[in-house]
Amino acid sequence: MSTAPIYMDNQSTTRVDPRVVEAMLPYFTEKFGNTGSVSHAYGWEAKDAVEAATAQIARCIGARPREIVFTSGATESNNLAIRGVAERTNRRGNHLVSVTTEHKAVLDPLARLGRRDYEVTLLPVSPAESETPGLVSAEQVAESIRDDTILVSVMLVNNEIGIVQPLAEIGRVCKERGVLLHCDAAQAVGKIPVDVEELQVDLLSFSGHKLYGPRGVGALYVRRRNPHVRLEPQIVGGGQQGGLRSGTLDVPGIVGLAKALELCLEEMPSEMARLTELRGRLFEGLSSELTDISLNGPPLTTATDNSALHRLPGNLSASFAYVDGEALMMSMGSLAVSSGSACTSANPEPSHVLRALGLSDDEVRSSLRFGLGRFNTEEEVDTAIGMVVEAVTRLRKMSSLSP
Repeated sequence: MSTAPIYMDNQSTTRVDPRVVEAMLPYFTEKFGNTGSVSHAYGWEAKDAVEAATAQIARCIGARPREIVFTSGATESNNLAIRGVAERTNRRGNHLVSVTTEHKAVLDPLARLGRRDYEVTLLPVSPAESETPGLVSAEQVAESIRDDTILVSVMLVNNEIGIVQPLAEIGRVCKERGVLLHCDAAQAVGKIPVDVEELQVDLLSFSGHKLYGPRGVGALYVRRRNPHVRLEPQIVGGGQQGGLRSGTLDVPGIVGLAKALELCLEEMPSEMARLTELRGRLFEGLSSELTDISLNGPPLTTATDNSALHRLPGNLSASFAYVDGEALMMSMGSLAVSSGSACTSANPEPSHVLRALGLSDDEVRSSLRFGLGRFNTEEEVDTAIGMVVEAVTRLRKMSSLSP
């Protein structure tokens, strides 16, 4: 009987927690009403469930229920935030600021705007040899803001190297200059503390499938005071959610997203510590058995205080010299990891994130990303160490590049 591969790709997607599935199930078969059906009990029941879930989600990020807009996921949320701000007719300018290492769900909408009458500035990040590789500073953001800047977009946690950006500092800069700040927080919400007021963000995107919830549902936080953010809708037809995002609400998905977030917050302190320990065990095990292995991104600190947290606890990206990452993955069929962002794995070009750190194409191609999560164990980590060591050793013996 075959056994399932060990899953260590939790930055790509997460397994839905059985407790989340249990919360969702009644809304598929028993409580299946449409929230727009205001004339009967099925619709009322669905509406009540969405209102309760919305309140729960808002509490989890320090927002108010009216500031939550449901979408199909962070990609749609990012598009609604970026294009929604840019395409408003009464905007004050056409300049947008972001970072070279953003997810493609941010970079691609910006590139599309850049092909129109908009100007986009992409800030570089600190290089691999710096103390905190991948960092963008509040000073960089301040220097990039102009009189015609309408939006700054900076992700909280990078999906490849796990760096935690100084969003609160960036938020203060944007607030002082009167510029809206959007944050792609898909890799952060549910994994580290996120509070929209502390971060001073005006728009914040996240997805259910990154935090042990269902696929196909996400949300966008849209600030409604100081300032009241107004967006140009991207999906119209029905006027749901105040006209910001039309379409019948996914009641089971929204209920699941709320339950997933609730569980994440309840277990966050212990889970952050556990994943930090597992990640350290993984890297130490690999480093003790292999030479020519290097860490990609910020140091593996043990801090769980956001002010000192530089890297997502479950994230590890490492380069294995003289080995092709794709070949390494293929030779470990029983270990599910990634050679970069899963959303761009169909693109044969080297990772734009690792390239932004100054890594060579060979270094980028020899990299693997391990994403540890809720269901990973010490035994799995130890097994993974053995699998990687065996595969790297074998492939290096076959490589003409190996010394």
